Parts: sequence; C-alpha cells; structure tokens
Amino acid sequence: MTPNIYDITKDGERKNIEFKENLKENFHLKKERIQRLASQMKYRMEKGDGEAVYFIGVDDDGKLVGLKNEEMKESIFVLTKVAQEIGAEVSKTQYQEAGKGKVAKTLICKNSNLKREHLLIGVAGHVDHGKSTLVGTLMTGSLDNGSGRTRIFLDVQKHEIERGLSADLSFAVYGFRGGNPVRIKNPLQKKEKSKVVEHCEKVVSFVDTVGHEPWLRTTIRGIVGQKLNYGLLTIAADQGPTHITKEHLGIMLAMELPLMVTITKIDMVTTGKVNEVKEEVFELLKLVGRIPFMVKSSDDAVFIAKNMNQHLVPVIKVSPVTGVGLELLDELFCQLKVPSDSECKKPFMMYIDRIYSVLGVGTVVSGTVRQGKIKKGDKLLLGPTNSGKFIPISVRSIEMHYFKKDSAEAGEVVGISISGAEVNFIKRGMIISDLLYKPQPVREFEADVTILVHPTTIKEGYECITHIETIAETTIFQPLNKEYLSAGDTGKIRMRFKYRPYAIREGQKLIFREGRSKGVGEISKICE
Repeated sequence: MTPNIYDITKDGERKNIEFKENLKENFHLKKERIQRLASQMKYRMEKGDGEAVYFIGVDDDGKLVGLKNEEMKESIFVLTKVAQEIGAEVSKTQYQEAGKGKVAKTLICKNSNLKREHLLIGVAGHVDHGKSTLVGTLMTGSLDNGSGRTRIFLDVQKHEIERGLSADLSFAVYGFRGGNPVRIKNPLQKKEKSKVVEHCEKVVSFVDTVGHEPWLRTTIRGIVGQKLNYGLLTIAADQGPTHITKEHLGIMLAMELPLMVTITKIDMVTTGKVNEVKEEVFELLKLVGRIPFMVKSSDDAVFIAKNMNQHLVPVIKVSPVTGVGLELLDELFCQLKVPSDSECKKPFMMYIDRIYSVLGVGTVVSGTVRQGKIKKGDKLLLGPTNSGKFIPISVRSIEMHYFKKDSAEAGEVVGISISGAEVNFIKRGMIISDLLYKPQPVREFEADVTILVHPTTIKEGYECITHIETIAETTIFQPLNKEYLSAGDTGKIRMRFKYRPYAIREGQKLIFREGRSKGVGEISKICE
C-alpha cells in the first residue's frame, strides 16, 4: 500500500492544506487555470490565518505518488507563480523520498517583501472633545449621529460604552492604496483590520488616549510609551482649550512630537464661536513657540505634509457628523512622510505595554518596536526581573492589527507570541531585546530636569511617579548641585527606582508627576 503523508481525519485540520499530484507549466499557467488555482490558494490561506500548506507529489487521497527532479522543479515553479498572483510567496519547502521520486511539503505565506509605510499617531485631548468619535469616523468612513455612534468601535469595556468615556488606550487603523483611503466596514471584525495591513501601501495606526483627568497616567503611557511619529490634539469648538488640553499639549511637546490640531464639533456652534476658539488655539500654540497653519484646502494639506516639522502646526476644523474637514485629514495623512528611521539598523528592542494569555497561542506581549527588526524563531532576552536578571525566550509568531507577519521593525505596533515565560512573570515596562542589544538592569540614574509645577520645594527623599517609555514607577529624588528645586528651576537630579530595576539608557525622555507637581527631563547618566 502507498503510504499516506499525514493521517488527517478531521476536516478542520486540513482547511489550509492542499494536495497536488503534479503541476505542469504548459497547462496550469494558462489564464483560466492560474486564476482558479490562485482563488483556491487564497481560500486556503484565509482558512490558515495567512498560511497555506501544499503537498506536491501527493494525490487527492493523500497518497505519496512522488515526482522526478525535473517534474518537482516545474511544479514548485508553477506554485511560486500562483502565489505571486495573490501577493504571497513560497516561504519554505521540505522534501522526502517517496513513490517514484520525491514529495514536497511547501509553506505559502503572505509576501514579507511588500514594503509598507507605517504612520503612528497619538490622539489626545480633553474628555468629550471627540477623540474616539473622530478616529472611529476616519477608520470606518461612517458619519457620526451626534451621540458618539462611531466612538463605540474604540470603547470596548462595558463601563466605557455606558458612560461614553474611554478608560484605556485604544488602537485603530486605516490605510491608503494608490492614494485612496481604505477603511474598515466593521472594526469589530479582526479580519477587516488584518486586510487593511495586508493590502495597503500605507498604514495609519492611531493610539487613542484617555481624556478624563483621573486617567492622565494612562494618557502619558500612550504618548510616552509608544514610538509615535506625530501627535494629534483635539479641541472641541463648544469648549475651547482647557487645562487638560494644555496638559496633553505639554506632554506632546516634552516628547518633541510634530503636532497637528483638530477643532472638533464645529457643527454644534456658530461660525463666530468656531473662529473665537480658533484664535484661542492660535494664541496657545504661539505661547509655546509653535507656528499655527490653518488648513483650508487640499493644496494646503499637501503643502503642510511636505513641510511638517516640530515648529509648524496644521490646524483643521472638522465635524464627524457633517463630514467637514475629514477629506483634508485623509489628504494630510496620505501625504505625510514617515520619518526616515536609522533605528531599524540597530539590535532589536521593544518595551512591553500589554501582556495577554491567548487560547491556543500562549503568552503574548505587545508594544511598539523601538529599534531593530525581529522575525519568527528569533531568540531574545526578557527582563529585567526583580533581581535584575534577563531570561531567554523565543518568538513563536508576530501580528500587527491581527495580520500575521513573518517579521516586524522599528515603529510598528505588534503583538508577539513568546515561549519561555508565563504571563504572571511579565510586567509592563520590561523589555524584550536581541542578545546584541546587551540590556542592563538599572536602579539609579541621573537626569537633567525642569520643574514645571510644584507648590513647595523638591528635596532629597522626595518621591513621585516617573514615566519612561512604558515604565511608570515610583522614584526617589536627590537633587545634585543644589539643596532643593522649585517651580521653574532646571537642574540635575539623581533618581532611584524604589521597587525594582528597569532597562533604560542615556538620552531617553521622562515625565514625572505627583499630585499637582510635574516636571520633564532627559536621562543624562546611568549609575553603576
């Protein structure tokens, strides 16, 4: 009896598997035939979450027939051509002797060579100023009903939906292909998000932060902890800039982000009120040393995209209810260039923002890749632990907005399935890194800081929460060169993480807060 390559008994186990006895170039590459094979391959890949397995030299019943060398080469060539029809590639082929010659097990994956631009935008603003509604409308192309209908695509917790207030970071995505926006019909469908990443030449990811003051710490995590390309500040026309608006603006400026501003809810007030708020916004931006630029046309959007920098700030009036200004935002995002990133050439490192346990997948950590590249199968380090150690782990799979990828690089927001560490062991603020990154545990460091607000004085022993990347930890202060620091002062401070070490390096930005006190700074020295 001819042996069977796999004893597959359940239909569910062979949904992404296809048997092909022989593929001939002069027959299977004809137009109608290759289209049929391409459709079949696409179906298999969808069933396999982006991967399909083809057995060549095997008949429809799974029996090993085997092919001679020339026949096998021709069959693999045809399979490669079919894969190219759907933007896929032959990733891996294994051979074994059987029947009249050889059989092959071939893995088909999405084309990892397709170069996509990835724009990461942090969205901030006061509570009820329309952040989530604006992002939801851009993502779906559906106008809002005035009661936050499109916001529901980002607010996922029960209390968020009931109260209409975001309580945690949300991630949204849409993209562009051939200069035209590609939106998501149903953002609650994971496959819809996956297809945007798969088919778009440019992907725009939004980190939607929290506007409610008690959750300011979460907003700081969203702005400081992600490798953002741009910041988008929303200001409602019925309220104008508030103290939280200024707080969020200050955080973005501290991170030295190029900034964009939208004046939302312009459908709710008179033209006079909109212009009044516009003047307030202009004055606020000038006060912090920025040059406001009113975007009124498509030409303006193209101009500002080409000349965008940390000083020039585009301001756009928008309404997710009427659609005013949305086309200008589309044009701006389409034209904005992703800053050239030399970070890709460095050893891989990512700060962990979220930790999951996914059924059938295992431990997953997510965050924004800070530098370097990563691929499936890589051996990495995770840490530091409370004792300052780094443990070895392996990369099992990588996803970006539910799209399976063979690799990821600096600036991409990804979820990485790992083996070697349990969920309960991992903490936010840890890193995963390449061995070449040579991570070190740090307990003490020096920073050059500016005290923005403080009611009294900061002396030795002062404690507050310090934010560095995704780290949010209590630090103990010791002013250097001065006995104390007060509001408006600039100086050097030695800081010590109170509870555990973290992996940090010189040059990283930081923000610290405690009650009404706040300040910003930059790590200047790591203390051994």
